[in-house]
Amino acid sequence: MHSIGETARASGLTASALRFYDAARVLVPAAVDPHTGYRWYAGSQLRAARLLAGLRRVGMPLAELTEAIRALPDVEVTRRLLAVHLCRLENGLADARRELSRIHHLLDAEENQTTMTTTRVTVTAADLSAALDAVRFAVGDDPQLPALGGVHVEVDAGLVRFAATDRYRLAFAELVPAAVDGPAVSALAPRTFVDGVRSQLGRGPVADLVFGPDGVEGVAPGWRITAAPLDYDVPNYRSLLPTAPGEGGRRVRVDAAALRQALAPGRAPAVVREHEGVAHPVAVLAVADSGTVELADEGAWRTAPQQHVAVNREFLLQALDAAGGGQLVLDLDGPIRPLVVRLPADDRSCSLLMPIRL
Repeated sequence: MHSIGETARASGLTASALRFYDAARVLVPAAVDPHTGYRWYAGSQLRAARLLAGLRRVGMPLAELTEAIRALPDVEVTRRLLAVHLCRLENGLADARRELSRIHHLLDAEENQTTMTTTRVTVTAADLSAALDAVRFAVGDDPQLPALGGVHVEVDAGLVRFAATDRYRLAFAELVPAAVDGPAVSALAPRTFVDGVRSQLGRGPVADLVFGPDGVEGVAPGWRITAAPLDYDVPNYRSLLPTAPGEGGRRVRVDAAALRQALAPGRAPAVVREHEGVAHPVAVLAVADSGTVELADEGAWRTAPQQHVAVNREFLLQALDAAGGGQLVLDLDGPIRPLVVRLPADDRSCSLLMPIRL
């Protein structure tokens, strides 16, 4: 047995960090003195403590760090989590570089006392309609969180990206525009602007999105909608987006119509959870031995929680509608990871639904 001080020196963790990970049930000491509360660790736990120190140094989130330690001695779980985390770090670095580029552009404009440059994006009405439909359902409506009450639009590297989240789900879509005239730009478009543009897109084959000093515009022959962007910082949604296909999950193809029918009240197993005084039906999904997605009851979840993921049923139905129906793909990766809904062979749009702990 090793004292907490010996374990700290051998692993590279501090004693306070070891106490924290004990309280979080990540690395529980082998024995605790009932009189002094002093912690003792088995020799076999030193390897886990060293791994824990390494994962902590690279900034792995607590939930994934916990999963890695609890899975030992299965190191393949840790390797998979490391691959996912590395992809997240690389995406974060790419985001930082883009943001730094924008900051330099702003500094240049300030130094030269120039006005803001206008960026005009031309897109097909069908592509823009599909992208807005894919994200609109996830726009927040909480007056206490106005930063979530719009769609974040980003133009960069020849792509237009759209994202919306209300904390409980995240929707993302990306399209290739017909033309871009102007520098990289981003704006938080209010929901009223998004809904107004959506209502006009059936009137012609193409439309322009214009980002300029007077705000953001949607314009096409016969109509023009203008709005001031919401002046809030946008949450870093990119860190939540799923990684490349095949990493960190079970990917299952489903028929949207059949799944909707199975989720209908009275057909799906009755599982309900209360949030802020409101009862919400919950859908508990699992992958059957046949490779298909099945709906389970709460008893099945408690028997094998690692094989199930529970989400708000109404949110799932909305995500199915936003994806456009037909054949869809679900990414299921256990009870503490988001459920991902996407079109087959299409990483340009997806919806993430936060899991519910049963």
